[in-house]
Amino acid sequence: MKYLTIDTRSMRRVWNLAWPMILSNISVPLLGAVDTAILGHLSSAVYLSGVAIGASVMTMLLWAFGFLRMGTTGVVARSQDGGVEWLLRAILLAIALGALLQIITYPLLDNIAGWMNASSAASPHAVAYLQIRLISAPLALVNFAILGFFIGRQDSRAPLYILLAANILNILLDFLFILGLGLGAKGAAIATVCADTFALLMGLFLLKRVNPKIWIALKKCLQTPQFQPWIEWKPWFELLQINTDLFIRTCLLLLTFTFFTAQGAAQGDSTLAANAILLQLLMMTSYALDGFAHATEALVGESIGKKSKKLFQEVVNAAGIWALGSALFITLLLIFCQPIIIKLFTDLSSVIQQVNNVYWWLCALPLLAVWSYQLDGVFIGAGKSRQMRNTMFIATILIFFPSWWLTRDWGNHGIWFSLFLWIGARSLGLLAYFRYYTVTDTWIKK
Repeated sequence: MKYLTIDTRSMRRVWNLAWPMILSNISVPLLGAVDTAILGHLSSAVYLSGVAIGASVMTMLLWAFGFLRMGTTGVVARSQDGGVEWLLRAILLAIALGALLQIITYPLLDNIAGWMNASSAASPHAVAYLQIRLISAPLALVNFAILGFFIGRQDSRAPLYILLAANILNILLDFLFILGLGLGAKGAAIATVCADTFALLMGLFLLKRVNPKIWIALKKCLQTPQFQPWIEWKPWFELLQINTDLFIRTCLLLLTFTFFTAQGAAQGDSTLAANAILLQLLMMTSYALDGFAHATEALVGESIGKKSKKLFQEVVNAAGIWALGSALFITLLLIFCQPIIIKLFTDLSSVIQQVNNVYWWLCALPLLAVWSYQLDGVFIGAGKSRQMRNTMFIATILIFFPSWWLTRDWGNHGIWFSLFLWIGARSLGLLAYFRYYTVTDTWIKK
């Protein structure tokens, strides 16, 4: 296949799908950024450090099950019958996994804070945050499945409404609980639990009111003897095979970021707080660029389902152009707005100094990371999860951890350098797989 042509219709389709996802995606790290900014302006860095550790752990625990979003998007996009049955299976799996997560995690919270190198001052805040956040774990996982279903159906407006509304509510509750009621880390956690609950209710509402045919199809599936998701094992095996690869891949990704946070914590509360701010900015960058990756997932899945090489080629080209342009814009924004951006997050001089020491690592990442984000979208849409798992394994085990070990004397620069190599390895690994399937012309099964 040739990958040099640009189709204006595909450019418009990608943009129409991507811009709502960009807005909704940005609202997720924006929420974390507001948490960070509010806590960063309190009297001590221990509040920010505690929530940074607690939020990092919750991100690891919840996004370890991020396959519920990615896997659902892929199978729904490739489905020729609307994918309603896949949504039901994903919701059932989400409820079971959420309950299991609560049962396993609650007894280990004190140990988890210790594993994260939390200081004696920050540890109680981290534990308190986690105790409350775990309440809504099953709801958050069901939300993943619903969002994945909407994206797979090429409905990017519904995720926009859900995430934007829920995160705006969360931000407002942050001000109420943290500043108004002085609840600190507990206030940040309570606000997020309320937002998770609201997001689920809104997702169900949109299934019923905005997409009435989907709601009717859901009820019909449950009332049809032929569809018994707890008995029909073949679809479950397909779903679990995809999701197992994505689960391993996501665990390795979150292990890297959690380890990154823990190493910052080992260097003191100011370094931990600085890295928390920079990671929030990195997350905002990745979530923005993921808007194009989500559009790619849906449209690549459609091309695979239709067995259309032409559509596949056009989608990959169009999404890549949009994503690269956006990465360049973000890079320039980070460079020229550095003083303004940092002041928005904190006025603690010790934290600002630590941020400035490693800020340029952050500026270098968008143009490197954009390829891994985009190719993730291609491989999810095409159902090639094993390749994503293999690439992440190599980048994490063979690149990131050896690099960290060799650069321990570099202080915070060492961990940022290792993160840079890790992201680069992910991009190069996926590019190698992409080239292989392109040269052999095996993206679309005959």
